[in-house]
Amino acid sequence: MNTKTIIIGVAAVAIVALGGYFIFMNKGGTAGTGQNATSTADRVEAQDVVVGTGTEATPGTVVSVLYVGRLADGTIFDSSEAHGNEALKFQLGAPGIIPGFQVGINGMRVGGERRMAIPASLGYGAEDVKDPASGNIVIPANSSLVFEVKLVKVEPAPATPPPATP
Repeated sequence: MNTKTIIIGVAAVAIVALGGYFIFMNKGGTAGTGQNATSTADRVEAQDVVVGTGTEATPGTVVSVLYVGRLADGTIFDSSEAHGNEALKFQLGAPGIIPGFQVGINGMRVGGERRMAIPASLGYGAEDVKDPASGNIVIPANSSLVFEVKLVKVEPAPATPPPATP
């Protein structure tokens, strides 16, 4: 073998080894398992229990849902029942509702029921949620949430006022 062939061989091995190292590090040390350590950390997992047949919830529409919210251990932290069975009404995509809940509702049809698992990153994150009256922690920081929802109504997006003209 000549020196040129040896140098090329050593360089090729070094490149492959370095590439393997970076792949391993970018997957959080899960090389060879076929799983990415963050594969579900920022993703809402949803399963339709009943597929609705009515109007579809799309960004901008106003939706009304009945829901039960639980912590991962099954503890109920909120529900429509706790609010007199009044449906929660909000504009899909507008601020004010946690992102994971909105992602989970998107695409549902009226009459549909869905179970959603929401990671803390798309819920309340690293902040405790406290009852304003008692100060007790209702949702601990970094909690994954599970919601069971029923979509009861979808209304068109509210009309936006025309832009001001000078």
